[in-house]
Amino acid sequence: MTDSRMMSGPVDRKVRVARAALEFLRAGTILGVGTGSTVNAFIDQLKDWGGRLAGAVSSSEASTARLVALGIPVLDLNDVPDLDLYIDGADEATRQRQLIKGGGAALTREKIVAAAARNFVCIVDDTKLVDTLGRFPLPVEVIPMARNLVARELERLGGRPAWRPSW
Repeated sequence: MTDSRMMSGPVDRKVRVARAALEFLRAGTILGVGTGSTVNAFIDQLKDWGGRLAGAVSSSEASTARLVALGIPVLDLNDVPDLDLYIDGADEATRQRQLIKGGGAALTREKIVAAAARNFVCIVDDTKLVDTLGRFPLPVEVIPMARNLVARELERLGGRPAWRPSW
């Protein structure tokens, strides 16, 4: 007997978790939207929600473009009185629900929109599950004046910092 998870590819899995996240939406919601491939699958599922959402606050230019293409108004967080729900993916997750986010460089915006929302729903499929977090280098937010200081501290802790220019 074949496990149904083995039959579907990563894209099918992303679509399934994206569809499952729709159950958290309510008419009139101002929705916070993250970024990444799983969120792209979620945004694609919003095509029938365009007229029912009050709008969306996006954590990236890529997600903004997808939302606008569906006719969903993208709002500035400063103009939103309340953000009911934030939906985003994760780069890695454990079965204990520990997550790594921000590998795609939208970390700061993602954290701000997530902090503004009353509820955060993280959508991940089993391709993101790992036993131990940390398969790839993690971004660390640093203001320019503290770059060398932070690099020295990371080295002191055993890290190997590498400068990635801002996107």
